[in-house]
Amino acid sequence: MIMIGSDHGGYALRKELVEHLREQGYEVSETGSVNGESVDYPDVAKEVCAKVLSGEAEKALLICGTGIGISMAANKIRGIRAALCTDCYMAEFTRRHNNANVLCMGGRVTGPGTACKIADTFLTTEFEGGRHQRRIDKLE
Repeated sequence: MIMIGSDHGGYALRKELVEHLREQGYEVSETGSVNGESVDYPDVAKEVCAKVLSGEAEKALLICGTGIGISMAANKIRGIRAALCTDCYMAEFTRRHNNANVLCMGGRVTGPGTACKIADTFLTTEFEGGRHQRRIDKLE
């Protein structure tokens, strides 16, 4: 299961991504802003990341206006490795080398077509392990 959450700045992009991921065959659960009303991104990040840490969600996507605030909030949570990605290369290598478990994007700075490609890359790329695991261990 993939968990996806957004504040009001990421609401429209979240809706596009939910539809895209479901078309790809993913089970998706979403939370955050309802109908674009204002909510606080730290609260959304906390709720979504709890699902990842409990194992209820395999990975998660978080979206705010720029992706910056929500990624900062997510990375305050022990066990979360959230990466703000603006292209597929970043999404690929944050999975390969950093074993990121949360993808962050900005709804006001990333278009839906690009965001869907970034999400696809993030969700299909495997962690390489090896020397990269040693570095991940140091983050913990």
